[in-house]
Amino acid sequence: MTGKWEFWPRAAQTDRWTLLVAGVALLLALPVCTVFFTALQPASEVWQHLVDTVLADYVLNSIVLMLGVGLGTLLIGVPAAWLTGVCEFPGRRWFEWALLLPMAIPAYIIAYTYTGLLDFAGPVQSMLRETFGWSRQDYTFPEIRSLPGAVLMLALVLYPYVYLLARTAFLEQSAAVLEVSRSLGAGPWRRFLTVTLPLARPALIAGMSLVQMEALADYGTVQYFGISTFTTGIFRVWFGMNDATAAAQLAALLLLFVFTLLVLERLSRQQARFHHTGQRTQRPPRLRLPGRLKWLAAGACIVPLLFGFLIPAGQLAAWTWRTAPQVIDGRFLELARHSLLLAGGSALLILLLALLLGYGQRLRPRPSVRLAVRGAGLGYAVPGTVLAIGVMLPFAAIDRTVDGWAREWLGLSTGLLLSGTLFALLFAYSARFLPVALHSVEAGLTRIRPSMDDAARVLGAKPREVLWRVHIPILRGSLLTALLLVFVDVLKELPATLILRPFNFSTLAVRTYELASDERLADSASFALAIVLAGIGPVILLSRAISRERPGHAPLS
Repeated sequence: MTGKWEFWPRAAQTDRWTLLVAGVALLLALPVCTVFFTALQPASEVWQHLVDTVLADYVLNSIVLMLGVGLGTLLIGVPAAWLTGVCEFPGRRWFEWALLLPMAIPAYIIAYTYTGLLDFAGPVQSMLRETFGWSRQDYTFPEIRSLPGAVLMLALVLYPYVYLLARTAFLEQSAAVLEVSRSLGAGPWRRFLTVTLPLARPALIAGMSLVQMEALADYGTVQYFGISTFTTGIFRVWFGMNDATAAAQLAALLLLFVFTLLVLERLSRQQARFHHTGQRTQRPPRLRLPGRLKWLAAGACIVPLLFGFLIPAGQLAAWTWRTAPQVIDGRFLELARHSLLLAGGSALLILLLALLLGYGQRLRPRPSVRLAVRGAGLGYAVPGTVLAIGVMLPFAAIDRTVDGWAREWLGLSTGLLLSGTLFALLFAYSARFLPVALHSVEAGLTRIRPSMDDAARVLGAKPREVLWRVHIPILRGSLLTALLLVFVDVLKELPATLILRPFNFSTLAVRTYELASDERLADSASFALAIVLAGIGPVILLSRAISRERPGHAPLS
């Protein structure tokens, strides 16, 4: 009787974990489902107008942007990854983590910075006119506010995603494979093309797919450059034409692009898999570059760092030095407080959700639970504009329903309980950035042996006690990394914040966007630089964590 009495509470408790994990996962998938269901409504006149006029431009520009940024990041990230991962040259140790610094600069901020540098009144063209005595009609200068300019801006800040995955793939390749090709007479260049690069292909495709999804999700850069893409079109339809259905239909079409990229990336990983058959892998010796080649390698690494971080950060610092006395005031401090509190609160909430889903998946590794958790992770592939629509539509419907009941039964108005408060913004951030934290939590959980769970359960600990007393102390490093990365992502996020923020509430990212849209680039520098400085620390932490925790290898010399 005693055994039966103990068994049923445990079964009920396990079922509660399953229901809780599935419920949270389905709730976070609500925005994507809302967009698709809304898009199924009959097309309006606005949609037909879009089809007849600008939809082709949205599709073409989005495809060019996606392909151009993908190719650009490959051309920048793969050589840098191979040089720092395989070769030995001056400054290699410093470049390993420094090449990740452009991740700290949002794309829209680098776009504002280079516009100020390269416009007609900017320092570059002004110096050319003064040096050579030219007038406006005497020379032509590439237009930065163009589709190629947007591709370049996005490639400069997104190449670290490809660099990170490619470098990890190069470092994890065994010396035995490369020695076999070397014994067959292949030189360094041929080994790179025929062995190293094909073995790293899954990682390269994964990195390029992530970069292309980020390019499709960008709003600040393409809007400032005046390029018609899906994200700018969704804003125009939503705010300019006040048509939620047409905006949802544009968002659904954009989601098809994103899901196509996800499917292609999954298929590419299934077509070819590579394994090391031994228990250990020996790291290949570094290729020592002779003579001028080592300085050429250092130059090849300094170029993307120079244009992707050093020049923009330097220009922001110069503008900040000039305008800080007029800009940094009580309003600036208020926006900084809003941004830090919002990013910190969102990071804590997302970390708790990731811990719940990751541990629940470990506790009940059923296919249905895993599928629910994977579905909750789709938010990172969804642009902020699409996610904002998916949050706003159901929340606004709930607000209208509750307000109608309150007016009918209580004779008062409840106003905007969900859609006009920070709750909607926190929900959107949770759906958007949960995968960032979930990846770190799952990676940390995989390093905890199941026998530790079993031992704690035998000693009478309940699942929540195992999580609190066993897993969380071991996961402190992974949890801190996840917290910082989500914090920076929320701090940089722009489109969802623009749509969902409450009235009279703003952040550093929104204020940067507003000032730059008014062509007050120098005045926006203080706000932009604050965002960049907040992102540098977590980027360096990420680089060190990857170097420290790479499986099967000791740190490089």
